[in-house]
Amino acid sequence: MAQRPSVKGVADVVALIDGLGKITGRAQVIWFLVFGGLFLDAYSNAALSAGLGPMTSQMELTSTQVSILTATAPALAIIFNPIGGWLATRIGRVPPLLIAKVFAIAGALLAAFAGDFTVVWLGRVLVGVAYGIDFAVAMALLAEYTPAKLGGRLNLWQAVWYVATTSNLALALLFFNLDVGADIWRWSVGSAAVVALALLVGQWLMLRESPTWLASKGRLDEAVLNLDRIYRIKAVAGKPDEATRAAVAAPAIGFRQAGLLFKGEYLPRTILSSVISLGQSMQYFAVGWYLPLISLTIFGESFEKATIGSMVFNAFGIAGGLLSAYFGRRLGLRLSSAAGFGGVFVALIAMGLTFEKVPTAVAFLLPVLFILCHSAGPGANGKSIAALSYSSDVRALGTGVTGMVGSFGSVAGLYLFPQIKESLGLADTFLVLAVVPLLGMITCLAIKWDPMKAASPDETAALRTADADERESEESAAAR
Repeated sequence: MAQRPSVKGVADVVALIDGLGKITGRAQVIWFLVFGGLFLDAYSNAALSAGLGPMTSQMELTSTQVSILTATAPALAIIFNPIGGWLATRIGRVPPLLIAKVFAIAGALLAAFAGDFTVVWLGRVLVGVAYGIDFAVAMALLAEYTPAKLGGRLNLWQAVWYVATTSNLALALLFFNLDVGADIWRWSVGSAAVVALALLVGQWLMLRESPTWLASKGRLDEAVLNLDRIYRIKAVAGKPDEATRAAVAAPAIGFRQAGLLFKGEYLPRTILSSVISLGQSMQYFAVGWYLPLISLTIFGESFEKATIGSMVFNAFGIAGGLLSAYFGRRLGLRLSSAAGFGGVFVALIAMGLTFEKVPTAVAFLLPVLFILCHSAGPGANGKSIAALSYSSDVRALGTGVTGMVGSFGSVAGLYLFPQIKESLGLADTFLVLAVVPLLGMITCLAIKWDPMKAASPDETAALRTADADERESEESAAAR
C-alpha cells in the first residue's frame, strides 16, 4: 500500500490541494454552498433594487431617505468586512458564515414586515452586517478550498451575483403579475429570508472547516481529517514544521497586525486589490444597481418593461461573469481588470454624450457594454485578487480590508448617484462617473503584481521560513 503523505504545516496542505486536477464529489457541493452565500448577498441587494420604486411610492420616501436605505448595507459592510476577516482568523472560516445567515434572515423579515422607514432601515442594517461578514470570509474560504490551477474559478462569483439579481427580478415580475400591488417590494425583500434559511441549513450540514486554517493553528490531526472529508485525500499528521510552530507561538493575527498588509511585498498587492475593489463597486453600485431606473428611462414608465429590460442587462452580466474566469486565466487578473475598466470608461462616456439623443437600440447597447466589461474584468477580480494575494495567516484579514475599501465605493455610488443625478441629470452623471474606471485602469497598468502569474503565497512563505532556518543553523554551526 502506498505511503500516505505527511502533513507538517500549511505548505503541505496547500500542496496536496494544489495537486488535485479538479474539484469533485463533496468538495464540489461544499464549494457551491460557499458560493451560495455570495448569491444571497446579491439577492438581498437586488430585492431592494427591484422594489425601490413601489416602496418609494408607498412610503412616500424622499431622495435622501432612498439614498440612506440603499447605502446602509454597504456602509455597515465597511465595518463588518474587517470584523468578518478577524473572526475568520480567530475562530475559523465556517462559524462566521453561519452567523451571517442568521443576520440575513432577521434583516429580510424585519424589512418585509416594516410599517415605516425606520424599521425598513433597521432591517437593512442587519442585512449589511450579514453582507459584510459573508463576503470577507467566503472569498478567503473559496481560495483555500480551490487548487491553484483552478484559481480563476473564484471569478465565477460575478456570474453568481448576476444570476441572483436576475432571479430576484424574475420573482418581482411574478409578484407583479399576481397583483400584489404596492406591497410587491415586501414580497421581494422577504423572499431573501427563504434563501438565507435554505443556505443556513445546507452550510450547517455540509461545510467543513478549512484544512489550511486548521494547519495554520497547529491542529494537524483535524486538518488531515478534513482533507479526507472534503477531498478524499488520505494523509497523516506529522510533526509540526518550524513555520507551524512559529505561527502557533506567535500572537493571533488581529486588527493590530493589519499593518502587515501595507508593508513589503504585500503593499503593492493591497493597493492593487483595494483600487480594483473600490473602482468596481463604485461604478457598479452607481450604475448597474440602478438598472431598473435606467430601464424605466429607456423603455418607458412601465414596471414590467423596466424589469424585463433589467433582466436582459443582467443576462449579459452572467455572460461576462462566466467569461471572467477565462480572461483571468489567459490574461491574468491585473490585465483583465485594466481592459474591463477601459471598456467601462468608454461606455460611460458614450452614455453621457448620447443619452436620450439616440435610438432605443443604441441606448440599450451602451449599458450592455458597461455590464459586459464590468463583469468580465474588475467586477469579478475585485474580490478574487485579494483572496489569492495573501498567505493563509492574513488571507481573511486581507479580504476583509479589501472588502471594506470596496464598501466605501458602494456607499459612494449608492448615496452620491441619486444626489448627482438630481442636480446634474443622468447624462452628465455618467460623464462624472467615467473618472472612476479611468483611475482604475491606470492603477492596474502601473502595478505589476498578478497572483495568477506567481507562486502560491503560502508556499513562498514556507520557503522563506525554511531558508531562514537554514541560515540560522549555518550561523550557529559557524559560531561553534
